[in-house]
Amino acid sequence: MSDAPAPDFAVTHRHFASTCFNQVWSLLDKTNRTPDEDRQMVLLAFASLYHWTQRPECANQQLSVGYWQISRVHAVLSLADEALRYADICNSLSQNLPPFYRGYALEAVARATALAGKIPQARLAYGEATGLLNEIADADERHLLAQDLASIALPEN
Repeated sequence: MSDAPAPDFAVTHRHFASTCFNQVWSLLDKTNRTPDEDRQMVLLAFASLYHWTQRPECANQQLSVGYWQISRVHAVLSLADEALRYADICNSLSQNLPPFYRGYALEAVARATALAGKIPQARLAYGEATGLLNEIADADERHLLAQDLASIALPEN
């Protein structure tokens, strides 16, 4: 019988949610990922979201961010169907959130639909996301979303 205190799972889940999330970003920013790192990136994105779902404060805002990151990972890996699947979940969770989160959900939809070759839908989501920029009060958040929107490759016509 151990006298060690029981682990605080809320703290543990907080740690792993943020650690996994940040490790995904480190891999996304890496220019020459290996196939093993690509697989690790997918696993980390899902792990981050899982740990968020185990936290008492988990709500649509946290879920939206988690599904957005999973969609982005799949888009970066050119997995259009998966990127779109998770972008759609993100978008549905974001409907009643502040403009920053709704804008990012639409950014995910625009990126995934463009990757899937669904250009009219991509343009629509892109336009809706761009329209939300003026509703975002925080200049840093507005800049982040504008930068990510600008990185979406949409054909001219």
